[in-house]
Amino acid sequence: MVSITERLLRDHLVDGSWGGEIGIKIDQTLTQDATGTMAYQQFEAIGLPKVKTELSMSYVDHNTLQTGFENADDHRYLQTVAAKYGVKFSRPGNGICHQLHLERFGVPGKTLLGSDSHTPTCGGLGMIAIGAGGLDVAAAMAGEPFYLQTPRILGVKLTGEMQQGTSAKDIILFILKQLTVKGGVGKILEYYGPDVAFSTVPERATLCNMGAELGATSSIFPSDEETRRFLKEQGREKSWKPLKADSEMDFDEIKVIELDKIEPLAAKPHSPDNVSPVRELAGTEVNQVCIGSCTNSSLEDMMTVAAILKGMRVHPNVSLTISPGSRQVFEALIASGALGDMIAAGARILECACGPCIGMGQAPPSGGVSLRTFNRNFEGRSGTKDANIYLVSPETAAFSALAGKITVPGKIPDVKLPRITLDDSMILEPTPVSIIVRGPNIKPVPLGQPIAGVMAGEVLIKVGDNITTDHILPGGTKVLPLRSNIPAISEFVFSQIDPGFAKRAREKKGGFIVGGENYGQGSSREHAAMAPMYLGVRAVIAKSFARIHRANLINFGVAPLEFANASDYDKLKQGDSLEIDFDKLMITDKNIRLNCDLSKRQERILRDGGLLNYVKQREV
Repeated sequence: MVSITERLLRDHLVDGSWGGEIGIKIDQTLTQDATGTMAYQQFEAIGLPKVKTELSMSYVDHNTLQTGFENADDHRYLQTVAAKYGVKFSRPGNGICHQLHLERFGVPGKTLLGSDSHTPTCGGLGMIAIGAGGLDVAAAMAGEPFYLQTPRILGVKLTGEMQQGTSAKDIILFILKQLTVKGGVGKILEYYGPDVAFSTVPERATLCNMGAELGATSSIFPSDEETRRFLKEQGREKSWKPLKADSEMDFDEIKVIELDKIEPLAAKPHSPDNVSPVRELAGTEVNQVCIGSCTNSSLEDMMTVAAILKGMRVHPNVSLTISPGSRQVFEALIASGALGDMIAAGARILECACGPCIGMGQAPPSGGVSLRTFNRNFEGRSGTKDANIYLVSPETAAFSALAGKITVPGKIPDVKLPRITLDDSMILEPTPVSIIVRGPNIKPVPLGQPIAGVMAGEVLIKVGDNITTDHILPGGTKVLPLRSNIPAISEFVFSQIDPGFAKRAREKKGGFIVGGENYGQGSSREHAAMAPMYLGVRAVIAKSFARIHRANLINFGVAPLEFANASDYDKLKQGDSLEIDFDKLMITDKNIRLNCDLSKRQERILRDGGLLNYVKQREV
């Protein structure tokens, strides 16, 4: 008698024992172009002729704004390296990785590891889908298990009926308000209950997608008749299998969500858990509305928005952009006439890509208010540091775009979804290639240094709680194209907080970072660990760490150390010289005790100087 989560994890268990660190077999992997170039270089460094997974996908959806040669060069590299090593390649313009994988490749009961924190989107199909750093994904493609601490399983019971004007986005914002951005750390959310069947797969995917904002390892729904219907529509009914928890007694914790008590909600600047009812914000003038992203770009979302906009006009003071999640969605909007309704209303149609969600275009005006159906609203992530970003549902976004101010959704028109066309012609099968094309911006993968004994250095920077990977290494049009060039991208480490950090780190020949609670939350970008390592950072000392970033630090040979007593955080300041005895877990010259809860495998990785060194030794 077990939950879906425990059943699937145990089915894939290949190392370790339940309750401790476990290694699970990975069936599928995905990468996107902002993380993929480095991930495939890491796979190349391992030295295998082909990937060992059932399916590996390479998507191009992040760095599609080609303001220079760098992104286009990366895309050529990704296409040729995928062909050589047995990876399917989704061309630019085909869509956002999570929406596409949900449509074309997700399989109930399988495991998926992706180099993007929102990989749990496919939990909406009944998959164990986990976001990780690119090096973890490279190791999985090489046949290595993926390791994680046995998660606590939080059963989320959905009961009741949704109010008019509310949607799945409001449910996950409601959960974020209650649990906060740290509330899911170390947990997998498993949705269940008599009213789970109300939800479509795209709605389930929205909840699973933003489970990442809770810090959760993953989120998962049952695989039921609704799942079967979705897969049948995608021509993949043979992939369906039923999955259901045996009893709610199988969960470690239970959270009951009464859907009829949820109203339209918005996450205010600058955190996804800073949530208030839309009615309390109503009347706030809006400059920009962006609809799309991997969270809310499904055909269902797009058709609802089109129905609200039909016959109306976007307010003259609002710039409305719409990003369909996939070419399949785009073509259905065209065939049904819904795209014409959007354009006639004054919407700007962007390509099927992440775009403004990762600061790749459509930055708001100075001090502007932007409503977005995205998953993150961290300060500066939009490309405009003083912009105020609100996260809302597609319904709230559409009504607000028409009114020119934050508006509670009115009556939602009935929507009938059009038939879809199945066309995978922009997904390229691997074929033998003799040459992998590398542009001049693609530099070798840097390796970490083994850790042993005493480390000495300065505190290079001290930061507070909930520092995100966007704070550590920002995205946007200037920085993202440098993802395959660690020497160049390292110049931007902490640039939004302390523009002098990189120069100081080089002059001091490295050192340490001190952080507060939940250090490294947000994106899975391993560059936020790799670039500081390149600058000589040997350890990060924090009150606590976000899961993916902690794993990335270990993977690149940077020790993730925690204060044994949180109050000792106040004893350190920028510029302090420290001696850290890694074996004794002490800052010896300050008499500060540290914790570093490592498995034997993780300790070996750190002592070897990172996961790449560790895996290469195992493959020899």
